[in-house]
Amino acid sequence: MTETNRIEYKEILTDDLEKEVVAFLNYHEGGVIYIGIDKKGKAVGVADPDGDMLKIKDRLKTNIAPSCMGLFDVVNETQSGKELIKIIIASGTEKPYYIKRQGMSERGCYIRVGTAAEPMQPKTIENLFAKRTRNSISKIKSNKQDLKFEQLKIYYEETGVKLNNRFATNLELNTEKGDYNYVAYLMADVNNTSIKVAKYKGTTRVHLVESNEYGHCSLVKATKQVLDKIELENKTITKITSKERGNKRLWDPIALREAIINAFVHNDYTGEVPPKFEIFEDRIEITSAGGLPEGINKEEFFEGYSVPRNKELMRIYKDLNLVEHLGSGVPRMLESYPKDCFKFSSNFLRMTFPSAAPVSDLADTPQVTPQVTPQVIPQVTPQVEALLRTIKGELTRGELQSRLGLADRENFRKNYLLSALEQGLIEMTIPDKPNSSKQKYRLTEKGTSLKNALDYLEKPGKTSK
Repeated sequence: MTETNRIEYKEILTDDLEKEVVAFLNYHEGGVIYIGIDKKGKAVGVADPDGDMLKIKDRLKTNIAPSCMGLFDVVNETQSGKELIKIIIASGTEKPYYIKRQGMSERGCYIRVGTAAEPMQPKTIENLFAKRTRNSISKIKSNKQDLKFEQLKIYYEETGVKLNNRFATNLELNTEKGDYNYVAYLMADVNNTSIKVAKYKGTTRVHLVESNEYGHCSLVKATKQVLDKIELENKTITKITSKERGNKRLWDPIALREAIINAFVHNDYTGEVPPKFEIFEDRIEITSAGGLPEGINKEEFFEGYSVPRNKELMRIYKDLNLVEHLGSGVPRMLESYPKDCFKFSSNFLRMTFPSAAPVSDLADTPQVTPQVTPQVIPQVTPQVEALLRTIKGELTRGELQSRLGLADRENFRKNYLLSALEQGLIEMTIPDKPNSSKQKYRLTEKGTSLKNALDYLEKPGKTSK
């Protein structure tokens, strides 16, 4: 594999890294830089990948303007037995990007031309600066300034990161004048952003049978609520015959998760229109405001070229492990659904995924013959199932472990407790103090529904897992 307009090789980490990154930020397709591969494409490896990855993140955060946080990923890869560093760079929306110490000049601004980073001409710099996005949510002042971020802090703590007093600056939650911006408003514990998940009878919007409203809280919490709700709706169809047993979800869970998160992260919030989620008898529709991001066409969209509409949201979602890495979402969806499931307009992007079976057929467990039995419960591990059956009311960790007859605390924590918490099946009674001595656990709505389904299937004449 040789260098291309989107791929750059470096044998070692050098002083000109920022120049290469700036060139890709200013290039309409972005690009990838590999550290540990020579110019001939041979993997030579990196001696200290962890240390170099930390240096790269700090250099890009510190030495490039405008901020490119949320526009790059630094990951570790192995090739031919050698450890490499892969830097994925998205095309930015605030061009021209430049090296801070050189300023917005020919010595600071670069763009990818063929396989090289070339200085940008003054006229190009002027034209790009004139077009620079002015209405991004980071530049819009929040109408409310008395914002609290306890939910966001808890989510970061769950990943092992404690936000310090400068978190608003570090996460770009302030305008240039120091006020909270619209990113901060979306991340705040309380806001007026309402997220709808609607369910209809039939294939049109005439008969609304269920309307769920989430939001009015941190956008991260709203995202998790929608993920949990639609995971509950994404039932498993199981057919058991004398010869075989086959399982299939209504929608591919990986593609569905990517689509939901994509709708939240890339939604155009400048018009205060949130994404929406609609379930019909034959499909699910996920609609986000805003068409294709500026500077990218449909072909580039499907190939996974990333131009984050909201780089600040992308950065937070990546920090919280809701997004794996830049440009991975669309290719993952295309593994399960064709391109014609995506519809673009100047104001909206809609993803429509057909269901594997009529949704209404799974509203109740139907009467079936012993030869073919549909099953509609989400799949969980035996450990989590045992935990769900154990919980009645609110119980401490010790009480749960005792009822399950488990002596190994680490086994209980990892395979039972954390697994159920991550799936949203149980919750803490004191979520803001996870290590409290008074901490107890209880079933969530999702956990209660699953437990009831498991109990139902154990009745005589029903099919169990």
